[in-house]
Amino acid sequence: MTPLEAEVAGEQLWLHPLKGLFWPRENTLMLADLHLGKAAHFRKEGIAVPRQAEQQNLHRLGQLVASFKVERVLFLGDLFHSRYNASWESFGHWMQEFSHIDFELVIGNHDILAPVDYQRVGLKIHQGGLVCGPFLLTHEPLEKPHQKGFNLAGHWHPGARLRGRGRQHLSLPCFYFNRFQGVLPAFGAFTGKMAVKPERGDRIFVVTDQEIMPFSRN
Repeated sequence: MTPLEAEVAGEQLWLHPLKGLFWPRENTLMLADLHLGKAAHFRKEGIAVPRQAEQQNLHRLGQLVASFKVERVLFLGDLFHSRYNASWESFGHWMQEFSHIDFELVIGNHDILAPVDYQRVGLKIHQGGLVCGPFLLTHEPLEKPHQKGFNLAGHWHPGARLRGRGRQHLSLPCFYFNRFQGVLPAFGAFTGKMAVKPERGDRIFVVTDQEIMPFSRN
């Protein structure tokens, strides 16, 4: 898989087809909206979801971490989808395989586990925003520019609609950047997408199975 380099807020970032954003100067990987535990939550509610879906999420996460020299992983909210279930233990065991990496979470609206659950697996949590260099990390995208930095967020599950001949269209996840913020695609399975409506000058990078492609309607 081939990542794509993009300059954001004066920093060189790598956008990866596995829906992660890597900041090489800080050896930091950012992800949004993993929604781990969602498959188990659906099964509990009587909705048939394959059990292997959760392991596939963790496998892809491991692939992404191994793709770069990662020292720090920042989850931009909605790491875990629901109240505690056994999938949290699987994630804790997965983290133990990467004990050399610092894992941190900017709390999102779905992150409702008890503080002790985060502490038990060694996950540092941040309520509200987190400032990292020129970036202000939040779960929900800000509505306007902020003096603390360029906003990086998740929550929207952004998607871009590609049109072809014969009225064919395809919706794909994307990284979306405007003049004061960037929104990461949802990492987790079964998350859906929200179509973004770019304005002139906005940048969209579409995620395919193997690469990141710049996309613009301007």
